[in-house]
Amino acid sequence: MNEKSCSFHNEKELREEQISELKNHSLLQALRAEANGWEPAAVSAEVLRAQEEWEAVDTIQPDTGIFHFAPGSQASSDHPGQLVSFSEALQHFQTVDLSSFKKRIQPTIRRTGFAALRHCLFGPPKLHQGLREERDLVLTIAQCGLDSQDPMHGRVLQTIYKKLTGSKFDCALHGDHWEDLGFQGANPATDLRGAGFLALLHLLYLVMDSKTLPMALEILRLSRHHIQQFPFCLMSVNITRIAIQALREECLSRECNRQQKVIPVVNSFYAATFLRLAHVWRTQKKTISDSGFVLKDLEALAKKSPRRLLRTLEIYLARVSKGQASLLGSQKHCGPQGHNSKDLTFTGVCDLQPHSSEGAGLI
Repeated sequence: MNEKSCSFHNEKELREEQISELKNHSLLQALRAEANGWEPAAVSAEVLRAQEEWEAVDTIQPDTGIFHFAPGSQASSDHPGQLVSFSEALQHFQTVDLSSFKKRIQPTIRRTGFAALRHCLFGPPKLHQGLREERDLVLTIAQCGLDSQDPMHGRVLQTIYKKLTGSKFDCALHGDHWEDLGFQGANPATDLRGAGFLALLHLLYLVMDSKTLPMALEILRLSRHHIQQFPFCLMSVNITRIAIQALREECLSRECNRQQKVIPVVNSFYAATFLRLAHVWRTQKKTISDSGFVLKDLEALAKKSPRRLLRTLEIYLARVSKGQASLLGSQKHCGPQGHNSKDLTFTGVCDLQPHSSEGAGLI
């Protein structure tokens, strides 16, 4: 009896010690705050629920304070590190106040004199009145920067990282791992000039659509080629810039009017332009020193023949879905880390001057 009694008391003390530790944990503190200061005298349902949540924690990244919850756990549904869809991220921007950013946009290019007359007579049609609010939203998002205090912004970054790397775990919002994906530095926010958060939404669209994800991974693989390497995410930001300019110059108006949509057309145009770049880069053996000129030629083609690019994307994706197309074939590429983007001299569309003869510079 004495042994059993001793064992019982030991177990009770251990349980009380575990509960005491849980009380100090933020999860239980939150529960206690919600209960208006109610102090449980025994192991209540709230304590057990908190303990279950604690046990559901999979890992903790030591330097970031990021918690990772096991799949299916109750706490994971509202956790900021969970994957986010493009539509969910877009809805976030549709509901928050963007008035301060909207004041900055220039929906269309201002033309004067002969240029205005020529555009009126021979240029693309005007965007339908009912679609202009959607167009303005796209341009407004392009004015928004990356806000580390906004949970949705963090979720978008985490989703891009997980889908491109195959990782199941969250990562720090700053760090060398972003350079591995082709950002210029450890903070992706510094590379969004001229495209804003729209650049990240475009990457999110690319990796979260099951039809375009294989294409994204193939382009990422091309970017790690032992000779033809380029910074994947920086290149993507430049493609978004091209899409923004095409929208403002009304090059996409005819297609938007035909589909009665703006955002899906801009997304597809971005993907089609990225596909075209990858095709040119691979087949014409381009290297990082060619980047500015390739992007400039690509922008001219994309604005002149957007429907042609969109049709090429449709055909490519249809063939990929049937296993009949591959962007790279058996190209040789670097390991999973690829080349560090800070070691690459990259020229973006904003850097190349009309009469420049050099391909150097950083975006």
